[in-house]
Amino acid sequence: MEKTTLTGRKAEQKILQKAIDSVEAEMVAVIGRRRVGKTFLVRSMYAERIEFELTGIKNATLKEQLLNFTNRLNTHAKPAIPFNPPPNWLTAFQMLLTYLNTKTGDEKIVIFLDELPWLAGKRSGFLNAFGFFWNSWASKENVTVVICGSAASWMIKKVVRNKGGLHNRITRRIYLQPFTLKETEEYLQSRRINMNRYQILQIYMAMGGIPHYLKEIEGGKSAVQNIDAVCFSRNGLLRDEFDSLYPALFENPEKHTEVIRVLAEKRNGMLRKEISEKTSLSEGGTLSKILEDLISSGFVSEYYTFGRKKRERLFRLTDEYSYFYLKFIENKRREGAGTWQHLSQTQTWKSWSGYTFENIALKHIAQIKKALGIDGIYSESSAYVGKGKDGLPGVQIDLLIDRNDRVINLCEIKYYQEDFILTKEYAADLRQKAAVFKALTGTKKQVYLTLLTTFPVVPNKYSGTIDNTLTMDVLFE
Repeated sequence: MEKTTLTGRKAEQKILQKAIDSVEAEMVAVIGRRRVGKTFLVRSMYAERIEFELTGIKNATLKEQLLNFTNRLNTHAKPAIPFNPPPNWLTAFQMLLTYLNTKTGDEKIVIFLDELPWLAGKRSGFLNAFGFFWNSWASKENVTVVICGSAASWMIKKVVRNKGGLHNRITRRIYLQPFTLKETEEYLQSRRINMNRYQILQIYMAMGGIPHYLKEIEGGKSAVQNIDAVCFSRNGLLRDEFDSLYPALFENPEKHTEVIRVLAEKRNGMLRKEISEKTSLSEGGTLSKILEDLISSGFVSEYYTFGRKKRERLFRLTDEYSYFYLKFIENKRREGAGTWQHLSQTQTWKSWSGYTFENIALKHIAQIKKALGIDGIYSESSAYVGKGKDGLPGVQIDLLIDRNDRVINLCEIKYYQEDFILTKEYAADLRQKAAVFKALTGTKKQVYLTLLTTFPVVPNKYSGTIDNTLTMDVLFE
């Protein structure tokens, strides 16, 4: 197998390299949502070391999975007399063990089991057999076993927190996230696609950092043209992706998509109680499990609200593609080519772009802290919703950074298509927001107003209202 070029993923590459360099047997779990690049990462790093690779088949019977296993074993082992399908997974792993005994030696080998949740169907016996294979043989050999799964919550519950033979057997974990903006830029550059950062940001706002989606981007076309082709044209990959995205990850996806649709309606996030009221789900176990599933898979993010004794959490839809689909594609995909060129001039577009830019900023808090020079200072990031009282108006802040050096950054995030001009009215609004925040919270900390915009702030007599100004460039660091 030929080693392929890998973009970004520096931390993940280090983990996989340590697993292959280790003198002990290793079991590495790679967890991440569909099409985020798990398989590509493993194959890229271990191309020359993989001695056996098996990918589960969605909704296949036990008989079909075992036949698939046998076909893969025959491909790898090339026996004089082909293996026959085994009756169960215990026998299958014994067959695999017999083959691998001929391959182990001074150089560590890799066993790669992809889409584990599909292999380990109900009553299949797969996990018990796999646990026995690891404990009785693999754990004593010069091997690295890599297990992957797109159903993140299943992987965490059934494997990471396994109570049986796999309990505490995972030696290294990778929770693979979508590309950051910097990795997206590097990926497009590796494909010789020349786009400035504003164009890349627009692509990211519609598709997120999912490598499989970004593969569809063509050079020589604007972001608007690419989005139009990928999301609205008859043959566009993302025109119908939403319909298969959640069913591929969850057994009962209707409830998950119900939560996603509800969260898409409120840009500033919702409390658990609000989600329950807007859906058919009780606030207890069912909703908790669904939220855990969606958070584990990277579709929803949770944020604490500043100053609340119970540390109430806000849940927010932060998957760019899902939000873009619900706002634009779902009801417009039948209109065909040219749809996005029209929609990107509407008021709905302006509202969407502001919300989505905020979401992207929330995902790049580490880059924001670095740009502020506070990455070495302990801090907590949260949202704030303050109800008006004693004559004071209510105030809402989407991002504040509460620092251990007794400073709080109140962050305003504005998506703008050109250089930002701070008006007299907006400057007054910002000063009032800071004053009301201090009055409602009673904080004694220094409060700094921080503005993140796409392009620079034009200096004028009002720009001094802002203590820190950042542009989208900091998000690409």
